[in-house]
Amino acid sequence: MNRDTSGEHAFNPLRPVTLAICAVFAIAFGWAYWPTMTELMEAWRTQPDYSHGFMVFPVALYLLWVRRDQYPGADLSFHWGGVALIAASLVLRFVSALLFIPDLDGWSIPLWAAGVVWLICGRRVALWAAPAIGFLIFMAPLPYKVERWMSLPLQNVSTGLSTWGLQLFGQPALAEGNVIMIGDSPLFVEEACAGMRIFVGIVALAYACVVMARRPLWQNVAIALATLPIAIIANATRIIVTATIVHWSGESSDEVYKFVHDWAGIVMIPYAAGLFALFLAYLSNLLRYIETVEVATLTRRRKTAH
Repeated sequence: MNRDTSGEHAFNPLRPVTLAICAVFAIAFGWAYWPTMTELMEAWRTQPDYSHGFMVFPVALYLLWVRRDQYPGADLSFHWGGVALIAASLVLRFVSALLFIPDLDGWSIPLWAAGVVWLICGRRVALWAAPAIGFLIFMAPLPYKVERWMSLPLQNVSTGLSTWGLQLFGQPALAEGNVIMIGDSPLFVEEACAGMRIFVGIVALAYACVVMARRPLWQNVAIALATLPIAIIANATRIIVTATIVHWSGESSDEVYKFVHDWAGIVMIPYAAGLFALFLAYLSNLLRYIETVEVATLTRRRKTAH
């Protein structure tokens, strides 16, 4: 059912009815998802790979603000499509509990949010809000098996690339499995150093850039394809810097290694973001778009300007 979205049907967040409906769903969300949100915040606090979770909701709100000029207007009637999405989120939660996969519970939040928006405001508003709602996926950790499946290849590639980089800079480096031997000093590239944190952060950054900047399709595809190489390069740089400093310092204590390793990890996030910014600048200057203007049109513009 479609209705006129102007006048009384336009969505006004300050209307008493709208406030009441939003309050009801906010209370329902708090009651249903409070344990899940508590677990998510604990993961953000204790797992470095997901420390970006605290920024997901504010960024999602900002994505809505950026797209405010495209807001289509609300259709304030009952929508079964929203009910279907809410039901799907409940099914996902049931599967999470049935199969003992707690991480799936957090993945049901975007589905629930999309269902509520569709139910209250209609399909067009749900589609308008979909990019921001989709960004909420980054607040939930990956299921363990998926994370491990992704971490192992990243770990192997990071080890090989870091060894090559150390050799390029004249270091006596040799890879044995996931251990880099620098002279007689071993450097373990653990699973936690595989680069998942940087990779997830770059994917989130790429997602936000695609939503906020209205770029051609080929540029969006290029941005998506560049996330993995940028994450691998940034993580390999981290390992190279850590190995070089520890080797040349002559100190092999765990305290020195932990200090260098942790600080390199902190610096690598803005470093990866800088690499991503350089790639975006390269894309922007790769092709120049030329506007063809007739002489008569140009003459009219000059007359108008004067």
